Amino acid sequence: MVFTSFTFILLFLPVTLLLYVIFPSIKWKNGVLIVTSLLFYAWGEFQYTFVMIGSITLAWVAGCLIDKARSHYWKRVFLILGISGIISILLYFKYAGFLINNANLVIHLFRPAASIANVPVHLPIGISFYTFQSVSYLVDLYRGKIGVQRSLTKLALIKTFFPQLIAGPIVRYADVCQYIDERVLSVENFTFGARRFIYGFAQKILIADIVGKIADSIFGLAKSNSPDLSAPVAWLGGICYFFQIYYDFCGYSNMAIGMARMFGFHFLENFKHPYAARSVTDFWRRWHISLSSWFRDYLYIPLGGNRAAPSRMYVNLFIVFSLCGLWHGASWTYIIWGLFHGSILVIERQRWMSGLIARLPRVASLAYVWLAVLVGWVIFRSESLQVILTYLRRMFEPVSGSIYARPLGSFLDPEICMALAAAALFSFDIVPELSVRRMSLAGSYAFSAVLVAIFVVSIIYLSGSTFSPFIYYRF
Repeated sequence: MVFTSFTFILLFLPVTLLLYVIFPSIKWKNGVLIVTSLLFYAWGEFQYTFVMIGSITLAWVAGCLIDKARSHYWKRVFLILGISGIISILLYFKYAGFLINNANLVIHLFRPAASIANVPVHLPIGISFYTFQSVSYLVDLYRGKIGVQRSLTKLALIKTFFPQLIAGPIVRYADVCQYIDERVLSVENFTFGARRFIYGFAQKILIADIVGKIADSIFGLAKSNSPDLSAPVAWLGGICYFFQIYYDFCGYSNMAIGMARMFGFHFLENFKHPYAARSVTDFWRRWHISLSSWFRDYLYIPLGGNRAAPSRMYVNLFIVFSLCGLWHGASWTYIIWGLFHGSILVIERQRWMSGLIARLPRVASLAYVWLAVLVGWVIFRSESLQVILTYLRRMFEPVSGSIYARPLGSFLDPEICMALAAAALFSFDIVPELSVRRMSLAGSYAFSAVLVAIFVVSIIYLSGSTFSPFIYYRF
């Protein structure tokens, strides 16, 4: 089940909210959320619901053992065992095929006829997200930042809560544990949540899905090495995907944050206008904040972070971003994307580069960030190294494509142009409504009316569109 389906919007969410309001005690409300969240996941992944439950149970058992251990040594043992068990589930479902394929490449160098059988394994939706949630819970418990959760059902409430279950944000137990036994269900929270949900819904339907059609079409030309992929067309495809992935995932995060607020939970922000960043380093402080901060707190800092010698710090950055790329998918293209960003961050840490960025005019720094990030998204979107090379060559060749190639205008129509204009406009915090402080009950009735109109338009577009799942569902 996806947030942008009529089943979810017209049936699942209203019924869940109604049941949540009807039951008076927090205990029953928690039960409603657990049952409906499991139903939400089982709707399309029934058999893999048990994988999620197993991962959560393993985290709960390991957490109880860490809490009961009398010595630091045994706490560390149980931490390592718990994390190893949780990560092993992720490794099997997400990376087994990738590891076997690469092992076979090495084996073929020495024994061409030999190989390891590689049986395709289905990737459970959301496994990367709930795995990282469980790891952060155990590490924070080990560090003494949180207390143990002795109730399996209460831990499951946080891990299975449907707004963030499939594609994040990566909600840490430490950030939301205060809402397990006490939270406020109020008109103000509901109003804020509804507004945020509608805004995210519109981002997905009215921007991401519209420009995404053009991106898919043009990247398909690169995959087939079509002569129609001229330089202008390649740039258009890159720009469309540049906006598609932002508004697709930011839209999902806004919908998740909004729904959580309807139920009384306060999720942290996951995007803070990343395309308004002055550097790529700044971009990563604003983009998918729950993931970048996770890698910072649980990998980069333990490796030494900025305190290490420069050479070691650069190695740490490459480790973090290569794993960040691998987190997104079991493919070398994702690893290359991660190393690409790691390389830029290493360069930006050089004194001459940081000084240059600081002196650049605002327009120039913005152009630099957009160009670097756009090239990165081309790498991220491409399905193979060959497609990456083909696409980038077509983008940067002075003359590329056949003289009979499709003109740029054939990909554009008023709808696409309006979506691109809106995408560029809302990349910046220039509209007062979009700040969190304005999304309260005190907001103007006019703004509410505009949002209702936008929601109606989004529903109309949704009724005439084909199924388009969120990009981050597959991660």
